[in-house]
Amino acid sequence: MGVREEFRVKGSELMETLKKLIEEGNVNHIVVKDDSGQKYLDIPVTVGVVGVVLAPFLATIATITALAIHLTVEIERKS
Repeated sequence: MGVREEFRVKGSELMETLKKLIEEGNVNHIVVKDDSGQKYLDIPVTVGVVGVVLAPFLATIATITALAIHLTVEIERKS
């Protein structure tokens, strides 16, 4: 089990935030949810398959960023 972190971002900043987290290379898991706790994205992040993993979620992420004002991003980092 790794270290968990949680922070809030504006919907318009979500895509850039996810890219930065993945590029860091020490994130194992990403969850994106709204203020009511509804999860929109809950994916493991594995180095080497990031593009393959995120590709199906890009449309979802685009929709979320258009609709949401604030989102919570929860990550698990390698310990």
